[in-house]
Amino acid sequence: MTEITKPELAQVIEWAKFAGAIARQRFHSAHDLGYKGSTDLVTEVDHQCEEYLVGEIRRWFPSHSILTEESGSLNGGSGDCWYIDPLDGTINYAHRIPIYVISIAWQHAGKIQLGVVYDPSSDECYFAERGKGAYLNSKPIHPSTVTELEKSLHATAFTRRDSNLYERNLHVFNFLNRSTQGVRRMGCAALETCYVACGKLDAYWFQNMNAWDIAAAMLIVEEAGGKVTSLTGSRDYFKPPYSVLACAPGIQAQMLELFRELK
Repeated sequence: MTEITKPELAQVIEWAKFAGAIARQRFHSAHDLGYKGSTDLVTEVDHQCEEYLVGEIRRWFPSHSILTEESGSLNGGSGDCWYIDPLDGTINYAHRIPIYVISIAWQHAGKIQLGVVYDPSSDECYFAERGKGAYLNSKPIHPSTVTELEKSLHATAFTRRDSNLYERNLHVFNFLNRSTQGVRRMGCAALETCYVACGKLDAYWFQNMNAWDIAAAMLIVEEAGGKVTSLTGSRDYFKPPYSVLACAPGIQAQMLELFRELK
């Protein structure tokens, strides 16, 4: 097979939905659980979904590199790179909580160009291609128009890698949980970020994530018209430690000021 130069959005959506079907079919089954850390779960379905997705990328784009949660870095000969989370929300999935997604992003020329996040439980597919807007099941999406923190709804995730960052985030969590409509912690970064893109949430922030957690969803937020920066306000956010704020434009300045104050 002659390698084509770039993926088609419809092709990647098809991959995400096929992997989602694998996960959905096995959702109520007993799972073979493994541990990558004291609390970091992995199931046989993570591996099955990843095997399928990596296989498709290798078949169509053999020169591309792949960075994926379970297998790590698979190097290729070109400058193109794929970021795959074959099952974001594994702990939810293992406990039969239907909050999990398949996340796929393609990077070219140093920028994420295409992102797909598929939620098998609700059959909701979020996707974006750079410069072409963001969509949920083929309908254009946009963030909320909220401008007051008191009227906003948030979500976050807590890092377990750094106790100081954990305590700092707990401080922000406590403040916002008292002064807004609340802060959710759903355990599925890609989906929560997509909720910002379509206005279900007004902000999502995190510290010390992985590239595969955010690559697709952050493009979707930007293409929807949302704001994405580091927690210090830098637009150069897609690099370690991957500490990022995604939010509605109307509360971005207030959120960044809050992070500066609550150190």
